[in-house]
Amino acid sequence: MEVWDGYFKDGSLSGIDLIRGEDIPEGLYHLVCEVLVRHTDGDYLLMERDSSKPNYPGFFEATAGGSALKGEDKISCIKRELYEETGISADKFEEVGYNVFDYNKSIFYAYLCVTDCDKKSIKVQEGETVSYKWISEKEFVEFVNSDKMIDVQKKRYMNYFRKMGFIK
Repeated sequence: MEVWDGYFKDGSLSGIDLIRGEDIPEGLYHLVCEVLVRHTDGDYLLMERDSSKPNYPGFFEATAGGSALKGEDKISCIKRELYEETGISADKFEEVGYNVFDYNKSIFYAYLCVTDCDKKSIKVQEGETVSYKWISEKEFVEFVNSDKMIDVQKKRYMNYFRKMGFIK
């Protein structure tokens, strides 16, 4: 059973626990964090989703992330998710987006992590991902502007992509 802290829309803790898979009570939200990974050489990391995933099976995703567990703040969450899903350990993250989504009752933080990790050291997470690839910035821009990018990821990073000139 995965337990989350409940939050009010303004981002303050409610003191109410939420259980993954159960309905989130009206007026409450859960914290979700996601990170886009760029190597110091300019390449971007894509992870291929497991074919058993209910949403976007087999798609490449540009981010690692998920829901914060009870007691985690946004940085603890993103550090854990990044390590679990890629094997990358990092301490420096740039917040590049913030949204509140009423449709799934989430407070969403988007980050960028620039790393100099060994590009061959990426690990996949069983049941989550099956492979990975690094692509150049040019290829990443093409990916962002294609139907190959998961649409909800594109929406969550839209302001950052516009700022970077990635959106045509």
